[in-house]
Amino acid sequence: MTAAERQALIARYGEGVRQFEEALATVPAEAMQWRPGPNKWSAHEVAVHCADSETNGAIRIRFLVGESNPTLLGYDQDAWTRTFDYHAYPLDVARAQVQAVRRYTHEMIRRLPESAWSREGTHTEVGRYTAEDWLRIYAEHLEVHARQIRRNVDAWRAAR
Repeated sequence: MTAAERQALIARYGEGVRQFEEALATVPAEAMQWRPGPNKWSAHEVAVHCADSETNGAIRIRFLVGESNPTLLGYDQDAWTRTFDYHAYPLDVARAQVQAVRRYTHEMIRRLPESAWSREGTHTEVGRYTAEDWLRIYAEHLEVHARQIRRNVDAWRAAR
């Protein structure tokens, strides 16, 4: 990855919250906990997932850069949705978590030296995992879920 490509991904990472919030703003209150199908997440569940995932991601990049060959833990996101009863979790708290963690981590990654991006560890689900791998994944994470939220709204409208 070139320095310019990396800077573009860092900027994209910083913009993710805006897209996430814009998508959530399109969800009618009565559609927030509507699921588009069996084993599919509601917009509310997507938002709480993002809070958990962004928190995990913030820790992962810190371990990658700050530790020598760390082991990064994967987790079963569907099990977390059920175990932690995401629908019972306050949406405003989840949104605040996404915003705070994203902003905090964006400030950190903007300042990393070039050498930090070659750091690596081992992810329990995918094996070798570098700081650049992390950036590729998390630069688009909230964008992916913003699109998912919009698809949920479209499906909810179509089902009415």
